[in-house]
Amino acid sequence: MPIDANTIITLLLIGMAAGCLSGFIGIGGGLLIVPALMYFLGMSQMAAQGTSLALMLPPIGALAVMNYWKAGELDIRAAAIMVIAFVLGGWLGSRCALSMNPMKVRLAFGLIMLYAAARMIWTAGRDLWWAP
Repeated sequence: MPIDANTIITLLLIGMAAGCLSGFIGIGGGLLIVPALMYFLGMSQMAAQGTSLALMLPPIGALAVMNYWKAGELDIRAAAIMVIAFVLGGWLGSRCALSMNPMKVRLAFGLIMLYAAARMIWTAGRDLWWAP
């Protein structure tokens, strides 16, 4: 992928949007970055996933977490336990994805996002409008 001025601006906008969403509601990585890299910059599903994972290492591990820690909203023990499984799961998941047809990976990604969105919309609407 050539890195020209337009690509740099697009990458900066994707990064800023993902960072804001990540800090605001805890999402941004796969949910925003992967589709944005695919549709705005023409990356393959696999390249977008790998790029998304690479960019999340430093910033999520530093500034965003620091703010939650300062506010007393971080369970470091739970995070330490999950990181063990996360590292193994990331390795297994990437091996699995790379061995599959990219269209099947894209379909699975879309279905998971659709399910998550539908569930959040349903429960938020139910709690907002139909709760006593």
